[in-house]
Amino acid sequence: MGKSKAPKAPDPRETAAAQTSTNIGTAIANGYLGNVNQVTPDGSLTYSQTGTNKWTDPMSGAVYDLPTWTATQTLSPGQQAIKTENDAAELNLSKLANSQSGRLQDLLGKPFNLDGAPAAGDPSKIGLPQYSQYGPGPNLQTSLGNAGNVQSTIADAGKIQTSLGNAGDITKTYDYSADTSRYENALMERMNPQLAQSRSALETQLANQGLQPGSEAYNRAIDAATRQENDARFGAILNAGQEQSRLAGLARDQAGFRNNAQQQAYNQMLSSGQFSNAAQQQQFGQNQAQLQANNTAQQQKFDQGLASATFGNSANQQMHQNNQTQTAANNALKDQTFNAQQAQLAAQDQARSQYLNEQYALRNQPINEISSLLSGAQVSNPNFVPTQGQSIPTVDYAGLVNQDYQNRLGAYQQKQAQSGGLIGGLLGFGGQLASLSDKRAKKDVKKVGELKGHGLYEYAYRGKHDDGKRHIGVMAQDVEKKRPDAVSRRSDGMRQVNYGALFLAGRKK
Repeated sequence: MGKSKAPKAPDPRETAAAQTSTNIGTAIANGYLGNVNQVTPDGSLTYSQTGTNKWTDPMSGAVYDLPTWTATQTLSPGQQAIKTENDAAELNLSKLANSQSGRLQDLLGKPFNLDGAPAAGDPSKIGLPQYSQYGPGPNLQTSLGNAGNVQSTIADAGKIQTSLGNAGDITKTYDYSADTSRYENALMERMNPQLAQSRSALETQLANQGLQPGSEAYNRAIDAATRQENDARFGAILNAGQEQSRLAGLARDQAGFRNNAQQQAYNQMLSSGQFSNAAQQQQFGQNQAQLQANNTAQQQKFDQGLASATFGNSANQQMHQNNQTQTAANNALKDQTFNAQQAQLAAQDQARSQYLNEQYALRNQPINEISSLLSGAQVSNPNFVPTQGQSIPTVDYAGLVNQDYQNRLGAYQQKQAQSGGLIGGLLGFGGQLASLSDKRAKKDVKKVGELKGHGLYEYAYRGKHDDGKRHIGVMAQDVEKKRPDAVSRRSDGMRQVNYGALFLAGRKK
């Protein structure tokens, strides 16, 4: 991904001149291809070039010779003879129409007489219907008499017990002061020399086998030994934790016994309080039942008064609806009479219109006959079929030039965006410029490209560094050979790369 330059934009004047030249050449060629001479049984059509016109391009100053064409149509001998006879027949018909046109002077000189026409309908004789108005609604009962007072208070049934005596304190903590760390330390002191001896023996064995630190086989062996050491340490921690759990269980059982005794005393006091409150609740229920009986009687009286008022209102409403229905029926009869009068008026107008149309037809018949004499038959022109002439499409030269420029410019911009995006992604890493890049901390490594002379790899972290994700970055060992200033050591001995120093601040000119 070396530094690239943006492509040079095309010259608009040169592109326009080239496009004009291409379009004119294509148009002239299409003119030659499209001017196809045709010969039919009724005649022929012939194209011939009769000259040229010069045209100067105002943009480039170039002069072009544009051909001019003439299309000549010739009838066949038979059709030409028909045309001659038709011309003679049309002349005779014109003379006959001229002599008959004298009749029109007498016909058109008489005014059009409407004395015998039926009379038109008279809208003034139709009167608008007089509708009956709807009556007002009935007076309805809107209030009820007093049905008695509703009882809303219940007699006092006694006090409710709301507190209990003290049943004793609850044991919330229990003490187990066993020092589990001494068990763990004792196991570790016994185990660590053996583990160190085993690690030293393994490194000696690997060295004797010719395996160097950093190689894949060496890393696998060290990784397996590390897991075994961790398993041994975890076993020691679990044994110490089990002893601690046993002591904690004894203390927990003792505290549970004390709390059970306290719970028993509390339950007895709770049962006594609940018995007292149950008696109070029974007395309250009796008082409430008496009050509900009184309110039920009052509700019954109120419902009877409401039903009586509802019945009266329903009867009044029914009588009002009967009156409204009768009024609507009377108005409908008036509408029917009005519609019948309108239909009679329309029938009179239709009869008058039919009479006038017949009179107009009689008056126009002589005029139409003379017009027919003036319109003679025409000769059949040659029926030229559409030709399948070849056509050369216009080349969009300017479009091709601009498209090529846009493609090259887009590729350049995409390359710049990919380079910038990749650097931005490498500098992400949770906001840290320095990232763990040691080969020994990576697995499933696959090379995906290069950036500014450094190989880029896709990988996942191994062991405690594994975050379950795939990453893209460089290898610290590779970078250290070219840019040792961008590589540093972590506290655990692993190499890390400062991507800011590698690709931005510390990049070479």
